[in-house]
Amino acid sequence: MSARAIDEPHRVASQLELLFDLTFVVAVAAVTAEFAHGIADGHGLAGLVPFLEVFFAIWWAWMNFTWFASSYDTDDVPYRLLTMVQMGGVLVLAVGVPAAAGHADFGVVTLGYLIMRIGLVGQWLRAGLEDRTRRRTALRYAAGISIAQVAWVLRLFLVETGILPSSSALPFFACLVVLELAVPRWAERARPTTWHPHHIAERYGLFTIILLGESVLAVSRGVEGALEAGEVSSPFVVIAVSGLVLLFAHWWLYFLVQAGEGLSDRRHRSYLWGYGHYGIFAALAALGAGLEVAVEQSGHEVEASPPALGYAVAIPVGLYLTLLWAVHTLVVADRVIHPGAVLAGVTGILLLPLASPWIGVAGVVASIAAICVLLVAATIATNAGGARAGIRGHDAASESSGES
Repeated sequence: MSARAIDEPHRVASQLELLFDLTFVVAVAAVTAEFAHGIADGHGLAGLVPFLEVFFAIWWAWMNFTWFASSYDTDDVPYRLLTMVQMGGVLVLAVGVPAAAGHADFGVVTLGYLIMRIGLVGQWLRAGLEDRTRRRTALRYAAGISIAQVAWVLRLFLVETGILPSSSALPFFACLVVLELAVPRWAERARPTTWHPHHIAERYGLFTIILLGESVLAVSRGVEGALEAGEVSSPFVVIAVSGLVLLFAHWWLYFLVQAGEGLSDRRHRSYLWGYGHYGIFAALAALGAGLEVAVEQSGHEVEASPPALGYAVAIPVGLYLTLLWAVHTLVVADRVIHPGAVLAGVTGILLLPLASPWIGVAGVVASIAAICVLLVAATIATNAGGARAGIRGHDAASESSGES
């Protein structure tokens, strides 16, 4: 197991990585469905923390494998088997999502997480054994991940036995999150791994598409629930179409930037770029839950109020746009999305749910989609104008050079 080259040409996601991602489809679908149930029952705020906790476990497990594979994807038999162990852990975690989200029972989720980490630690130990150049880095990863996993199991034991007060469970969780996030930074100080910038950018893009697909699935569940009520109303059509347009706009905005070149030139910003995607990914998953309930309520009543349903869509969209602008700014030299446009759009989006008593949930969702479409159009127009200006400047410089 030797490190792959940073500048390896034509590096793309492998078939095994694509299969690995499919297991996360199940986990993300489970956590999104549970969050949607909480929103529909009027307990969206109460379900937010369990949603973010479980989604962190999903996201961090995906992150750990993705960055490891970018450096050490040997695609031989031991590598494939250890990766499949991690896939099994993801599926176990998905089974435990309803209990974690509904009853704060993280036993099965922790078990799934443990199985995933066993496979990952095995990968790092093998890298430490066979890649002498980066042995210290690999062993640091293995040690840090193992210590963090022991702490997660200890947390579960203390909560289950009542030794840890319920009020301390969330601060304990936050401390362990900080520990997890610190492991890569500490391990890479020994000697940086050789992750491939274009490969990483592609993998993040693929996971974004998965989350957008989960939102489509969530909306389809809402459509199914509304149709079971036996009535197709105009608000139903407006919300369904607006939700689809909203997802298209989110896809368009994300892929305005090809992050591979930026990550190649600014490898030192990879931590902020990579970690910032937790909020982007969580926002997309939460948006799917919000759209599901918004569509469903057009066919029958739910416990949540119209403003609450509006904010279940508006807050994820506002968070997505803000964080997307931030991570784009980290890796590109030229401004892609104007910060003033983002600020104005997010402000308008967060104010719209207050108007839900007059325009309804359908009007809120349609207006949010319209703002996102305008942001896409303004960004395209600005970038096109900049490109034309650059071409004119290049032509003028060429003519001046020819005259000289």
